[in-house]
Amino acid sequence: MSLNLQLEGKTAIVTGGSAGIGLATAKALYNEGVNVAIAARNQERLEKAVNAILSLPDSGAKVIPISADISQAADVAQVVSTVIEQFGRIDILINNAGSARAGSLLELDDEAFLDAWNLKLLGYIRLVKAVSPHFKSQRDGRIVNIIGGAGRTPRPNFLPGGTTNAALLNFTRGISKELAQDNIRINAISPGLTATERAETLFAQNAQSSGISVDEVKAQSLKAIPLSKVVQPEEIASLTLFLVSDLASSITGAEILVDGGQTPGV
Repeated sequence: MSLNLQLEGKTAIVTGGSAGIGLATAKALYNEGVNVAIAARNQERLEKAVNAILSLPDSGAKVIPISADISQAADVAQVVSTVIEQFGRIDILINNAGSARAGSLLELDDEAFLDAWNLKLLGYIRLVKAVSPHFKSQRDGRIVNIIGGAGRTPRPNFLPGGTTNAALLNFTRGISKELAQDNIRINAISPGLTATERAETLFAQNAQSSGISVDEVKAQSLKAIPLSKVVQPEEIASLTLFLVSDLASSITGAEILVDGGQTPGV
């Protein structure tokens, strides 16, 4: 039996869509016939991402790049207005843009926290607010927030990211009940260690902070995962497709951990 996701013809916004989980998700949506707008800050990387998506077998869908900084309210408004202008509607929002520095608390300044909160926490909130009127008018909308396991399991060397993720979990669960009144579903995926450029950056930052080699940091990280494997971006993309499809029509306000069994809590 094959799954029929019935997503063809819908339109999605994917932030942080030029690399890693965002690009894998944009590709997966395009393969299902979804028109995709990928938003990111770097124009060159955006253009490469669009070319990579268009090199896939033609699904009949369209893909557009939007250069935007999600930490800026004006850019968020621009993303939404551009998609409405190009496609006439928005059906799906994938919040994925965001980064935070790793390092000891005593080595991090206020900006490390403010940057993480403004880009990821407020960026996600801004986008949810911006698309909600369109979703409400349609009486339908699907949102997935890509968050991260540090929101549940605090790590002393990743507090800007951990505090951001914890707040986003609270936001996702809290807003889900209000949005449900208009048939808008919002869920979260929290990946563990994932094979992305972002992970390589964090390895280097942790190595510098801890005074050990990058290889040692990688070995320690892998040892902490019961399945002893790194998550692939395509795994997150596949789960995202399920959550935005009607196969998950009764799921909202949920968080799904994809971390190889690493999170210790219940």
